[in-house]
Formats: sequence, C-alpha cells, structure tokens
Amino acid sequence: MLEYKYTESVLPNGIRLIHKERQGEIAHLVLMVETGTRDELAHENGLAHFVEHTIFKGTQNRKAYHILSCLDNVGGDLNAFTTKEETCIQATFLKQHYKRSLDLFADIAFRSTFPENELAKEKEVILDEINSYLDSPSDEIYDLFEEMVFKGHPLARNILGTTELVKGFHRQDILDFMTHNYSTDQMILASIGDISFKEFERLAMTYFGSQPAHIINKKRKTFKGYTPESRNEKRNNQLSHCIIGGIAPKFCSPLKMPVVILNNVLGGPAMSSRLGLNIREKYGFAYSIESQYTAYSDVGLINVYMGVDPDSLERAIELVHKELDKLCSQKLGTLQLHHAKQQLIGQVALSYESGMNELLSATRSLIMGEPIEYMDDIIQKVEAVTATDILEVANTVFDKKQLSQIIFEGVEG
Repeated sequence: MLEYKYTESVLPNGIRLIHKERQGEIAHLVLMVETGTRDELAHENGLAHFVEHTIFKGTQNRKAYHILSCLDNVGGDLNAFTTKEETCIQATFLKQHYKRSLDLFADIAFRSTFPENELAKEKEVILDEINSYLDSPSDEIYDLFEEMVFKGHPLARNILGTTELVKGFHRQDILDFMTHNYSTDQMILASIGDISFKEFERLAMTYFGSQPAHIINKKRKTFKGYTPESRNEKRNNQLSHCIIGGIAPKFCSPLKMPVVILNNVLGGPAMSSRLGLNIREKYGFAYSIESQYTAYSDVGLINVYMGVDPDSLERAIELVHKELDKLCSQKLGTLQLHHAKQQLIGQVALSYESGMNELLSATRSLIMGEPIEYMDDIIQKVEAVTATDILEVANTVFDKKQLSQIIFEGVEG
C-alpha cells in the first residue's frame, strides 16, 4: 500500500492545515490550539481545562445533546483534552462523515455559547474530577512533584485547578480567556483519512475559512531557576508513594532522543526495564514502578515513580539510586544498546498503528515548531544515538545534586 506524506497549507485566517491521505474506512481529525494551563494567570488556574469541558455545552447552532450525539449517531468518537501547553479536540469516524465532523468542530471551536446553567453543572463534574485525583495518591503525587520542581512558574499549576477557583468561574471569564489566548495562527486542523488533500482543504475552507483572523502576540514565561527540593508527607495510605527526578531537555533539544532511550531503558513501558527487573521482579518491592520523561517547549522533566510497602520504602529508594548510578557510570553494551533501540522503534511503530496517535504526534511537533517526523525519520534519529550520548545525558539529568524527591509516607505495619 502506498504510504503518503502529510501535505500542509494555511487558511487566510492563519489556521494551519495538515492532511495525510491513507486508505481505509476510518478517518481521524484533530484541532489543536497552542493554549494550556501555563497560559493562565494565577486567578485563572483551571480555566483552560474548564473551557475544554464547556465548549461541548451548546453553540449557536446546537444544544449540548446535539453536539454529543452528532458523531455518536454515526458510530464516531468525539473527545478532548487539555495539557499544560495545548488544548485539543479529536474525533474518529467513518470517512464518509468528514463534512459532519468538520462542521461540528468549527461550531464547537468558534460558536460555543457557554450557557450559565450548563456551566454550573459542569463545575460539579470537574469538582468530582479534582476529588478523584485527591483520592488517588499515585495521581496526586505527580501534580505535587511538578508543583515543587516548577515552583513559582506557570508550569507548576495543576491542570484541573483548585476547588475554590473552579467554583468561581463564570461565562465572562471564559470569553476573556479565549480572547486573550486563542489565536487562529496558533491553531492546527489535522487529518488522516481516505480523501485527497484538495478535498480536505476545500472542506476546511468551507467550515473554517469564514472565521476572522485573530492574531495574538502571546509570550510565555520561560522556565528558569530550578532548585532541587525534597518533601515528605505523612499519609493515611497502605502504600508509600515516591517520586525522584529533576529537569531534562526540552522538546526541541537535540538531546531529546538520547533521553527518550535512557528513560525507556530505565523504567519505560516494557516489562524488561531495569526498574521492573531489578526492583519489582527481583525483590518484589513495588507493585507499580516506572520512569517518565515529559518534554515541554522550554524545559523537560524526568522522574521515577513507585508505590511500595512502607516497610520497604527506604530499601527501594536505595535500589532506585543504584540503578541511576549504573546508568551514570556504565555505558550500555553493544547488545544492550541494540535491544534498547529496537524496543523503542517497535513501540513507536505499534503506537502509529493507531492513526490518532500518529496524528496527535505530528500535530504536536508542528505546535512546538518542529517538522513532522515520519517513521523513517524516527528510526534514523534512534539509530544515530550512541552509548556515549546516553551516558552523558544520564550524568546530566541524574546528577544527585540536581534531583528532587517527594514522598507520601504510608502507614507501616
């Protein structure tokens, strides 16, 4: 089957288009906006996420029921999410429903009315979401770790916001936030499906082209001044939860790929990761143990998380540092490096089998100012990484003097 590349263009109002023609019955559509939690002011914390929830609550043309059933009624899937740097609407549907989907996306994005009665109901939903996170220490600890590492910076803010702030949001707050942050030249409309680019561009022009240009010279505050910190909180939990980590390369850094491989070797999704084998399997200490690398536009974050029996916490932390020390002192052997590369390539390829995962990855690359990466590009970058590259970056991101730590200390016994 012929593999097509993405084609790109720009509508007169500044909205960027990308489309990849791919044979098959299923199509995917994404509208991504370069606005997230880090764009909020302090008193707006949680507002980007609140907008993402409430754009589905009614438009000039549709009531909430008609929005939610528009794709449901033809077997499609409609969803949205908010990160610290982006807001995204996404849909998967049968290819004959492109018109329906693009019409719905444009209606949601530009003609939502945010009725106050619907906002009141959605506040309760989000408050329940906040409480569910607070009831889950394994989720809460991630937010508190970022709050500690990025202290004093917008990246420190929780995506959901706080109970007090969410309760106080009103329709005018939403409208003001969107006016100040939703710029047409920071929007990307992206698609994978079995139609030509010419047809996709024509449909995009029909449904999005009449929207007036709205250009904002938005400047984000760059993160600087990281100071390592440790925090220990007593919790009435059966497990102790711990995160150890610190600052890592940003999304566009040439060091990103070595860090991706390093993270994969340490505690990525494979069951054979070093943390999985040498702590979970060998000692049976941690039901859940993993490492994670998150790359933002100006900074990155790498960390190790584990949930462990309180009696084993101290020993488990020692073992984690032992694994970090190994990565900082010993190069990966030739065979180890080969397996690490093949594992990552396979994981990316499997992920790209989902057209939506591929589309989200391509769109986020463009949002970050990077070109779209195809599998051939990714393979080439992976293969170019050397054992020395990984050793050097390990000594940077796992420097003991630069690591932060947070513990939720559970009940022993």
